Amino acid sequence: MRLLMSEVFFHCIQVRQLNGRVSKRDPMELRDYQWEVIGPALEGKNIIIWLPTGAGKTRAAVYVCKKHLESQAKNKVVVIVNTVPLVDQHLKNEFCFLQGQFQITSVSGDSIQKLFFSEIVRNHDLIICTAQILYNALNNQAEEMHVELTDFSLLVIDECHHTHKGTVYNKIMENYLDRKLNGQQGLPQILGLTASLGTGSSNNLEAAKGHILEICANLDVERIVSIDKQNPSFDGKVPCPKKQYDLTEPRLQDPFGEKLKEIMTQIYTYLNVSDITANFGTKWFEQQIVELGVKGAKECCPKTRVCALHLRKYNDALMINETVRMIDAFNILDEFYLIERATKKLTQKSEQFLFQLFDENRLSLLDLAKDSRYENPKLGKLQQVLQDQFQELKSSRGIVFTWTRQSAYSLHKWVLDNQALCEVGIKSDVLTGAGSSSQTKHMTQQEQQDVLHRFRKGQLNLLLSTSVAEEGLDIPECNIIIRYGLLTNEIAMMQARGRARAPNSICSILAKTNSKEVARERLNETLEILMESAIKWVQKMPEEEYRQKIDKLQHEGMISRKLRDVKLEQQRHLHDPDSVLFFCVNCNQAVCSASDLRKVENMHHININSNFSLYYKKSLDCVTLHREFRDWKPGSSISCEKCGQIWGMEMIYRDFTLPMLSIKNFVVETPLGRQKLKKWSKVTFEIKAFDYTEYCSTMFKLGEE
Repeated sequence: MRLLMSEVFFHCIQVRQLNGRVSKRDPMELRDYQWEVIGPALEGKNIIIWLPTGAGKTRAAVYVCKKHLESQAKNKVVVIVNTVPLVDQHLKNEFCFLQGQFQITSVSGDSIQKLFFSEIVRNHDLIICTAQILYNALNNQAEEMHVELTDFSLLVIDECHHTHKGTVYNKIMENYLDRKLNGQQGLPQILGLTASLGTGSSNNLEAAKGHILEICANLDVERIVSIDKQNPSFDGKVPCPKKQYDLTEPRLQDPFGEKLKEIMTQIYTYLNVSDITANFGTKWFEQQIVELGVKGAKECCPKTRVCALHLRKYNDALMINETVRMIDAFNILDEFYLIERATKKLTQKSEQFLFQLFDENRLSLLDLAKDSRYENPKLGKLQQVLQDQFQELKSSRGIVFTWTRQSAYSLHKWVLDNQALCEVGIKSDVLTGAGSSSQTKHMTQQEQQDVLHRFRKGQLNLLLSTSVAEEGLDIPECNIIIRYGLLTNEIAMMQARGRARAPNSICSILAKTNSKEVARERLNETLEILMESAIKWVQKMPEEEYRQKIDKLQHEGMISRKLRDVKLEQQRHLHDPDSVLFFCVNCNQAVCSASDLRKVENMHHININSNFSLYYKKSLDCVTLHREFRDWKPGSSISCEKCGQIWGMEMIYRDFTLPMLSIKNFVVETPLGRQKLKKWSKVTFEIKAFDYTEYCSTMFKLGEE
């Protein structure tokens, strides 16, 4: 029988008064404000717990899970997180306190257990997994993998502010809401955890209120639960770092950057494009040049496409020059040309022109990159801030947050090469995400864990990190957090700031004076206040008015999803696969028909036409993927026989080796014209599932012939 919220809170306080303060050794000790926020969840209500980073949201959630599992033997909990490192972290840290009492496990993309997810769910009381694992299992019809939401009685969503738009969190909750609105019973209780719900790009209070209500509707919660920051039990438990702006003046001279722009202007002249306004070295220009490349591919103009590709690399170099060292920018560009020269046959006149242009300017670029007189002034300021911190407090720990993986690796190399930083005892490493990237290699789950382990043990005291370290990770108390030239939203600002938990800690904003990064940070501070006002307004809404707004948003969302699904289904059957051709994106050679394609596990796209092997060549080495797959493993990468353009890789599936294609490396020609697509989900024709038995029969007949 459920207790009322007031009764639960009173009971918890009474127990503590009778027994005295819970021993600090008790792993389930909660502070008074934590008891307060979990009250509605203990009643079985769907809620969001909104507490600052470091205030113990996860510990509070663990206690809710414990009481939930104890209440009925058939209860089952799934905890979903948005990054791979959080999966094992939760298992080994907070949730390990339940290990002796319940069957608990974790499943992530690197785990072989994901292939038997249904069995894992049956045999465990609490499962911690990435949201993608749960989403895949909900949509996979294979018996050993498929689960239903009704298999769980409690769904805990960590960093629940991500439950919006097209995120995996929201796709899971769309499944939940469709079932709820169709009258299905037995759906799990929802418990969301967050430090910042954000404003959803709003710039006024009304829009911010709408964003908060939309998150509440997406999560189907009855209320957002928080505490008064002036609460005596909360005061001082979450240290607030001192924020400082460490600003630098722009370079007085930048001959390296000017040289890059000069080369880009020559490419423009060669390209003879007049409908694009050059704004070199910006994200805006990057978007323009990507669109130009797509246009070149669709119009069968290799000159336009390849010039756009090279212009983008020069633009990347300019942005790296703005962020880290000139030599880092040069190395990125130099490596690009080395790889292109090794893989492409360079038969096009435009390619020959571009390579000759780089070769003619390579030595002068290298000389300029080595000239310390023109080095990035932000690095000098970064050195000063780090020296001041680590000289004053030898036991300091810190994180430098930067925008890209490439800049994280470049900053790490700069730290290693910096004698002054070595002398103050800085020991650094890189921490980045696990997703694939065309720019730099991703870290495996094990590599991430190794870096975090060394940081916790004190073997490292400085991390050069992308946003992966902003949310949720159990990182030791940091004395200094540096947001290095970042242009992010208020959620990222608050999450990063929450890493600075040591007494008298510092959060530094390091950027150029009067830059857009500084302007954005100031805006974020305003948006944080706006978010808090919007949340408090939603919390104070009359219950009936709140329920009506949530119901309206949920029904509108369901109608929108139905219309979207109809549109997608129509899109998938717009063209006959026999009428669709695939062309190499680089040399424009027609290589296969869409009717040659099949899907494996509803996600991998292969070509089953035996003649397709005439069009590609294999690499000597096999592709390495740090993941386990049920029925297949990676083989060699494959590329166009004619021009060397990478197409994908081989899939060794049971007894056969099959070419697996990446659609971004092709131009798709339909009866309506040419398309350059980034995702297979955007194709306008049906791709059948791979039938292993049918393929075996076909191969047997071909062998007889």
